[in-house]
Amino acid sequence: MRNLPYWRLSGFYFFYFAFVGAMAPFWGLYLKSLAFNAFQIGVLMSLLQVMRIFAPNIWGWVADRSGKRVAIVQIAVGLSLLSFVAVFFGSSFAWLFVAMSLMSFFWSASLPLVEATTLSHLGEKTSKYGRIRLWGSVGFIVAVIGLGYLFDYVAIRWLLWAVLGIVAALLLFSRHIPEAAVVPHHTDHLPIWHIICRPEVLVFIGAGILMAAAHGPYYTFYSIYLVDHGYAKSTIGWLWSIGVVCEIGIFLWMPRLLRRFSLRQVLLASFAFAVLRFLMIGWGVGWVALIVVAQIFHAATFGAYHSAAVEVVHRFFKGRHQAQGQALYNSFSFGVGGTLGGLYSGLTWEMMGPQVTFSIAAAFALAAFGLVAWKLRL
Repeated sequence: MRNLPYWRLSGFYFFYFAFVGAMAPFWGLYLKSLAFNAFQIGVLMSLLQVMRIFAPNIWGWVADRSGKRVAIVQIAVGLSLLSFVAVFFGSSFAWLFVAMSLMSFFWSASLPLVEATTLSHLGEKTSKYGRIRLWGSVGFIVAVIGLGYLFDYVAIRWLLWAVLGIVAALLLFSRHIPEAAVVPHHTDHLPIWHIICRPEVLVFIGAGILMAAAHGPYYTFYSIYLVDHGYAKSTIGWLWSIGVVCEIGIFLWMPRLLRRFSLRQVLLASFAFAVLRFLMIGWGVGWVALIVVAQIFHAATFGAYHSAAVEVVHRFFKGRHQAQGQALYNSFSFGVGGTLGGLYSGLTWEMMGPQVTFSIAAAFALAAFGLVAWKLRL
């Protein structure tokens, strides 16, 4: 552990999730400022997820066979930066669709490969993952609070410059992450589909898709929903940050939590809290205290869930399948599930209303709970 590149990995996570902290709460507001309707916003917001369906698998396959995970991360982040520059030169739906599709294709490569690299550096100490990943949460908080206050005083178009700076900083950090040795495993000779087709792996992937779909309205319309109900943008920034502060606490507590509870129990608790959380957001937006409690539940619905899920993937996919395993998890869960979430929320938001949309989200989380409770044993 003395040779662990803690700060170099932590710095990457910081700026990676600072990007998420800029995009998730505020990109929808920028798109709304361009007079796009809810469906168009849902489509454009879903592009980051759409590209995660297949792009990480391409990058993960190349990384596992070349052994050059970090080099691929550097190339992908550099191309993401170049692609994002296009948003400064046009604002039509078609232009932004193409620009964000390209950016998302390259962007989706980096996180699964860095996750696999981090876990390889940790070796047998994978329970310490949260202590590195928490810096991503810190980056998210810095971005979401800072930009929340900024956009109370300047036009939302300044978001473009903020995101450009964040991705440039990410590229700088990516150049200082060392490669990690891949430990051979007896399953290395098997095709990866041999692992994916195991019933417990299929159940886990299915639950991940449902959980990501449940978060669709939250990541697409949460900020818009709050603005429509009179919340200031700075307040929205603080609400997003409350959830992430609680997420940091879970990352620090996770090693102790996993000594007392199984991964299956942690996943089930995360799904149960998600059901409550989305119902509270949908039907309790008028009560600030209820919205604050719903944000505290982010500790379970993302922090505990993500930590447990990454560990499950690491147990299922060993040796030379590690990078592609993380890529497949991202592709199915955040790619397929995230795309489904963005699209259904874009369709139902205006047709059925926010309350029904968040109720559908809760139903997805409940389905994930039922699937894991029925079949997954860890």
